[in-house]
Amino acid sequence: MPIYEYECKACGFISGHLVMKPSDRRKLACRSCGGKKLRKVMSRFASHKTEAQRLDEFKPSDARSDSFYKDDRNIGLWAQKRASQLGLDLGESFQETLEKGRSKKILDNL
Repeated sequence: MPIYEYECKACGFISGHLVMKPSDRRKLACRSCGGKKLRKVMSRFASHKTEAQRLDEFKPSDARSDSFYKDDRNIGLWAQKRASQLGLDLGESFQETLEKGRSKKILDNL
């Protein structure tokens, strides 16, 4: 889909607009203030990391925001990192328990 983001030069509001053909750009207006002077901006994007990359980049001593604790992928990350740093193999049962915790299937066994 040709959805582009534009920033209003008057108020700074950024909004996405569907632009099917060049003539559609002339009809664009700011959704906040109605201004007609918009400039195209680079949209944000996401990149996915492997579990190994996440573990490698994880620093146990760093402060965490609330969003960190709401992400199920972070369950057990600290234990995995510390075990890796100490050269320990926590075994397959530990990995299975992590996956159960991350998928909330661990609650089925209680």
